[in-house]
Parts: sequence; C-alpha cells; structure tokens
Amino acid sequence: MSVAFRRESDDEHKEPEYELPIPLGPNLVTPRGARLLGEWENELKAAIAAEVAEEPRKKLQRQFRYVATRKASAEIAPPPPAGTIGIGSIVTYRLNGAERQIIIVGHDEADPAAARIAFTAPLGRAMIGAETGDLLAFQGREDALEVIDARPDEEVQQ
Repeated sequence: MSVAFRRESDDEHKEPEYELPIPLGPNLVTPRGARLLGEWENELKAAIAAEVAEEPRKKLQRQFRYVATRKASAEIAPPPPAGTIGIGSIVTYRLNGAERQIIIVGHDEADPAAARIAFTAPLGRAMIGAETGDLLAFQGREDALEVIDARPDEEVQQ
C-alpha cells in the first residue's frame, strides 16, 4: 500500500514547538520593567499550577521559560539625565508637523498603544542619546524628528 494512503498518528504531523525567541542585545529595563517581569513570572507560576490539561500547561511553561530568562538577564538602565533621551525618558517630539509624546522603555514593557516604545524599535534607536532641541534623521530624512523635551519619567523609574 502506498505511504500516501496509510494513516499515521496525528502527532507525527504537528509543527514542532520552538522556544519563544529572545531578542538580541542587552536586556535593558526600567525599574518598572523589572517589577513587571517579576509579576508576570508569578502569574505564570500560578497559572501552571492551576492548569490540569497537558497542552495548555506546556504553552504556559514555554512562556514561563521565556519570562524567567528575560528576568534573569534584565539589567536596570540608569535614569537618563534631564534633557537627554535614554531608557526611561518621556520624550516630546515633532514628526511631520505633529507633536507627539512617547516613553522609551525596555523590550518587554513596550506597549505602543500606551505610547511606550522599546529602545530597540526604529523610533527608539533614532532617539537614544539625543538631546532637547536636536534634529534627528528618521525614515530616510535627515531632519525628520525634532526633540522638543526629554526628561526622566518618574512612573517607570519606580
């Protein structure tokens, strides 16, 4: 009989489940980011203990390994000085004529909907190290971004 017509177990045809990818580079976080990683780790421990089904538990364990690795490798970035953009800065800037405000944070605490941008994001990379009044290159334009204000964000520094 042809191999095409034999039924083999469904498990043989499943896609392998790989570990969640760890972003390259240093794992710089704000004090808030370090606290959030600890809270996320505790939530996953409780969820794993409460889960009875094998497949959902495996997924939770996979997430737990990711969070535990990120927590173990986390380095708290020093607060940036006023006027200079760094991890933990709240930045007011002008792009294409519109004034906006973001907070530069670590990778795992980024939430673009809440204006929290990772320092590894293109906008974050363009801004790190800039100072108030600087014109920055972004999206192929030399003076696309104007930094209006940069100061440490007290919320992420706690």
